[in-house]
Amino acid sequence: MIKVSANAKSKLEQLMAEEGFNIANDFVRVGVKSGGCSGLSYDLKFDNAIGENDKLFEDEQVKIAIDKKSFLYLVGTTLEYSGGLNGKGFVFNNPNANRTCGCGESFSL
Repeated sequence: MIKVSANAKSKLEQLMAEEGFNIANDFVRVGVKSGGCSGLSYDLKFDNAIGENDKLFEDEQVKIAIDKKSFLYLVGTTLEYSGGLNGKGFVFNNPNANRTCGCGESFSL
């Protein structure tokens, strides 16, 4: 399961509305792909269609879809949002990551 912080929920709600998605009906697709300076990188986008290999979760009234392959890497992760002058944007606090890069956008196990 993935947790969503209050700040992340607020920003997701805003971004989804700007892109024509509705947080009540549509969902955030979170995944892992090869790449980045540490080997794996996070992928986050909005979607409205569930695939047969997706797991669907909900936290803080945010629906999250994760494909089964990415799920193994993301169990227990908390999605947070850090704004402001020195903010990074969305941050994945992943307890499974042994190493992350300086920008926090990639990791390895």
